[in-house]
Amino acid sequence: MPRRGPLLQARARWLLLGLLLVLLLTLFLYLLECSPAGDAGAALPGFAGDPYSREHFQTLLQEQEERHLSRVSSLKRQIAQLKQELQEMGDKLKTLQEKKDPGGRAHVETHDQEPSDLLEFLHGQIEKAEVYQLEMGLTRHPEEKPVRKDRRDELAEVIEAGLDVINNPEEDDGPEDEDVPVQRQMYSESDFVEGLYRTERDKGSLYELFYSKEGTSSFHHVTLFRPFGPLMKVRSTAVDLTNTAINIIVPLSGRTEAFSQFLHNFREVCIQHDKRVHLTVVYFGQKGLQEVKSSLEKVSRLESFSNYTLIPVDEEFSRGRGLNIGAHAWGNSDVLMFFCDVDIYFSPEFLNTCRLNTSPGRRVFYPVVFSLYNPAIVYGNLELSPSIEHQLVHKKDAGFWRDFGFGMTCQYRSDFLSIGGFDLEVKGWGVEDVHLYRKYLRSEFVVVRTPVSGLFHLWHEKLCADELTPEQYRMCIQSKAMNEASHSHLGMLVFRDEIEQHLRKQAYKVQSKPDELARPNE
Repeated sequence: MPRRGPLLQARARWLLLGLLLVLLLTLFLYLLECSPAGDAGAALPGFAGDPYSREHFQTLLQEQEERHLSRVSSLKRQIAQLKQELQEMGDKLKTLQEKKDPGGRAHVETHDQEPSDLLEFLHGQIEKAEVYQLEMGLTRHPEEKPVRKDRRDELAEVIEAGLDVINNPEEDDGPEDEDVPVQRQMYSESDFVEGLYRTERDKGSLYELFYSKEGTSSFHHVTLFRPFGPLMKVRSTAVDLTNTAINIIVPLSGRTEAFSQFLHNFREVCIQHDKRVHLTVVYFGQKGLQEVKSSLEKVSRLESFSNYTLIPVDEEFSRGRGLNIGAHAWGNSDVLMFFCDVDIYFSPEFLNTCRLNTSPGRRVFYPVVFSLYNPAIVYGNLELSPSIEHQLVHKKDAGFWRDFGFGMTCQYRSDFLSIGGFDLEVKGWGVEDVHLYRKYLRSEFVVVRTPVSGLFHLWHEKLCADELTPEQYRMCIQSKAMNEASHSHLGMLVFRDEIEQHLRKQAYKVQSKPDELARPNE
């Protein structure tokens, strides 16, 4: 599959087309200037009683000719500039071809033959602090909808281009770690794992794709860029996640039943499936501490699992304080951290998504969680609510994308410490997460912010404490309102009396009709 050459050829074709258009425009203007003005049948002034003389019209014609010559001269200069740019583009293409094939053999052009200054610009743009922006209206459109055909074709082309990069490696395609061997086996579309992209109006679309063979922890990370034209490769690296452990840090106070449910999910996903996870629980207060400790020891005995740390803190609960304590408790080595709440349910796929979208010193990951509504409202027409596993669906009446929440995040410990961690002056709920997120936005880090299908926030009753600041209390109430039910379900609750009154009227009409039909026969 060609890679770079077509982009240069496309530019050359556009320059030739522009040259042709300029020549046609020159000819058109020349004909326009030389054509007689006005109605052919009208009398010319100066010959039928008009006061203007012949000399006057000769002067006008001379001025018009001078303007025409000036315009032609300007167009000629533009044509000369276009010819010069075309020549430079041709010389650059010829130089790249000679470098690629110094012996003058028949040469197959590829997209990789881009000018070095263009690639340097692209790498510079990618390394800058950028955010993978969310599309608006996530809270109103949580369901997965069919992709438009043009977008589907575009994404299929991108995936195919990524496969071509992997299956046809070049000398500059090396692994991110020199000790990791480059995977030489062939990849297919079934090996595509996940990807994300962002589009900037003044640059183009950047695609990041991940490929992996089933049953392995090695991934190929391919970055492609479409500068409003043919796709071009930015980089291709091999990524080995075998030894990438995740320290899941959970701040907790009370909530022992919720912690038991969290341990059930942790046991199935992390211990039995992934096995590259450490759990750090920072527990505030004494009430419930022994129960949490016993639950951890029980899981440890049943699964022979010892990768956990329980840190008791005899203080008032503060989420930011708890996460700071958990981050510092790891020691001096670096580790990938996932800041998590006890109400979060995650899938095995999410753990690799967390690993793939973070990079020490360069990149942090802020996934958007799908938050479930109150099951008592969602499944109120059923005798029993379904199990939690059956509630994990992306439907508008089941939940919403929590695009205003920044509490769940994957980032390396070294990055968290270098940026200053959480603001410890913030107590209670909510604001400390936003402060940390804004610090990353103002830094040189790439911030990845995107919805993740394998991350759910389970419903629980939310209490907004009186000691919260007005800003915190407002955010807490907003979250509480959005957390209960969908707009339609809340509407049914608000207008429940009117609905019941309407049903009673309808039932009365149905009962009265048989009586009315029976009266004539009496």
